[in-house]
Amino acid sequence: MISRRDALALGCCSLASVVLTTRRVVAQPKYPERPIRLVIPFVPGGVTDTVARQWAQAMKALLGPVVIENQGGGGGSIGAAAVARAAADGYSILLGSAPSLVVNPIAGQTRYEPKDFAPISILGVVPVAFVVHPALPARNLNELAAYARANPGKLSYGTPGAGTMGHLGGELFKSLTGTNDIVHVPYKGAGPALSDLVGGQISLALLSVNGQILELHQSGKVRMLAVAAAARSVSAPDIPTVVEQEFPRLVTHNFYGLFAPAGTPPAIIEQISNATRTAMADVKFREQLIASGFEPYLDSSSDAARRFVENEIERWRPVIVATGLKLGMRSGGSQKA
Repeated sequence: MISRRDALALGCCSLASVVLTTRRVVAQPKYPERPIRLVIPFVPGGVTDTVARQWAQAMKALLGPVVIENQGGGGGSIGAAAVARAAADGYSILLGSAPSLVVNPIAGQTRYEPKDFAPISILGVVPVAFVVHPALPARNLNELAAYARANPGKLSYGTPGAGTMGHLGGELFKSLTGTNDIVHVPYKGAGPALSDLVGGQISLALLSVNGQILELHQSGKVRMLAVAAAARSVSAPDIPTVVEQEFPRLVTHNFYGLFAPAGTPPAIIEQISNATRTAMADVKFREQLIASGFEPYLDSSSDAARRFVENEIERWRPVIVATGLKLGMRSGGSQKA
């Protein structure tokens, strides 16, 4: 039998427990209570800006206002470092991509590592295309490799720059086909590379799929040999993939996703991820991404985003190490992505 004294003691303990629990509940602030900062680690004007603004617009009704902040430089590493150092409170988010989260940490002396971020969601991917000048007698990747082997030292390929996914895809193609004497020509952006391809200054380019390339392909000014994706591109459904051409390891794409500083509360990560998943379920939002050249990534959970990035790091680390790529080789603050 419990004595009156013990009962009073138990009652006091229970009351204290309720008070402490109430204090803990009250102490947890509502999220978000102020605008969220979305950092784009490139200068304004690139495709990253496009997807950032589409996401920010969709979040107005779901999370509240999102302020976009461009912090270009270092191939995306400066803006990424700023978010890695930010308070882990859900109010600083990085619009991360392959350069900032895969290439730079492996190739350069960045002040952060992928583990310094908490993945939230992958928004979409943009596959790389193998595009040739019409005068080049190749209509698929095997014919391209055969031409390169028959004409050693005569073939070069253009990309938007050293360390881009086009560059890594080109080096992987050379390794897989034994065509190591194909010369890489890094440009300061996709536009100049595409212009020289149309003009015949280069015969091959590895560029992200976009509307301009598709129009040039349809007009016969360039020829798309393959899209470096596992499945046919929504925006280029008539172009065969690298997998269809028996090059499954050649899947090459840039990705765009949301990343918070490591240590951000899981409840906040899940709230942002759920809001993003809601936006992805909207047909209009997906159509906007597709119109910008993106392949929407519908499984936008935080766990899926983590696995996605880990897989990209594992796939590309050997290629990056083999190229001897250094961060200093890359262009700086003028980069767009």
